[in-house]
Amino acid sequence: MADIALRLPVADERPAVNSWIAPPLLILAALFFFPLALIVRQALTGDGDVLSIAKFASVFASREFHHALGNTLTIALAATAGCLVLGFVLSVLIAFTPFPGSRVIARMIDTFIALPTFLVALAFTFIYGSAGMLNESLKALLHLDLPPVDFLYSQWGVMLSEVTVYTPFVMRPLLAAFSLIEPAQIEVAASLGARPLRIVSRIILPAALPALVAGGSLCLLLTVNEFGIVLFIGAKDVITLPLLIYDKAIQQFDYTTACVIAVVNVALSIALYSLYRFVVAYFGSRRAGLV
Repeated sequence: MADIALRLPVADERPAVNSWIAPPLLILAALFFFPLALIVRQALTGDGDVLSIAKFASVFASREFHHALGNTLTIALAATAGCLVLGFVLSVLIAFTPFPGSRVIARMIDTFIALPTFLVALAFTFIYGSAGMLNESLKALLHLDLPPVDFLYSQWGVMLSEVTVYTPFVMRPLLAAFSLIEPAQIEVAASLGARPLRIVSRIILPAALPALVAGGSLCLLLTVNEFGIVLFIGAKDVITLPLLIYDKAIQQFDYTTACVIAVVNVALSIALYSLYRFVVAYFGSRRAGLV
C-alpha cells in the first residue's frame, strides 16, 4: 500500500507537464510553422490549388536566381574567411600580447555584437561613400572632380562591412578558448627557442581550431542571410537571395517567385545551421574525450 501511495503523485504530474508544454508549442506553431507552411504552399501552388514544382524549375533556370545565389555564396564565403583571419589575429594580440586597454577592448566585443548591422554600413557610407570624408578630402587635396574611392558600392564594400560586423562573433569563442591555454606552455616553448610563428602554429592554433570552426560556421550562416547591409549600401550589381526576395515581393508583387526563393533560402539556412550544430557537437565530444 505504501508503494501505491508513493506512485500516485508521479502519475498525477504527467498531465501538468503536458499542459506546460502545450502553450509554447502553440506559440511556436502560430509564429513560425504556420507562416512557413503558407510560404511553402504559395511556392508549390501559386494562385491555384494544384501542387506543382513548375515554378521552382522556372526560378532555378533563371539567370537572376543564379546571379543572386552566386553573389550570396561568394560574399558569405569571402566575408567568413575575412572574419576568421581578422578575428584570429586580433584575438591572439588581445590574449597573448598585453597592451593598455586590451581588457576593455575584450569586454567591448559583447557590446559590439549587440549593435544593429546597418550602423556599420551607415558609418562606412560617411567615411568611404561618394560624398564621404575620404573622397571629399582626396578631391580637395588632388583637385579631382570625381570621387577616387568607389569600392563601397560593390561586393568589396558589402564584404568589408560584413567582416567588420561579424568578426566579434569569431573573437568571442576564440578569447574563451585562449583563456584555457596554460601560459606555462608558451613560456616553455619560448625558452626552448621557439619563434612566435611556431608557437602560434603548434600551441595556439590547435587550441583555437574548435572555436574557429564554430565561429566560422556561425558567421557563414549569418552572412548568407544578411539583408540590412546589402540594402543599406545599395550596390546596383550586388543582388543576394534575401534582397531578391524583397525585390520580388515588395517591388514587383510576385509573391510566388518570392516564396520559391524564400524556401531555397530557408533550406540553405537550415543546412548551414545543421552544419554548425554538428561542428559544435563534434568538437564538444572530442573535448570531453568521447571521440
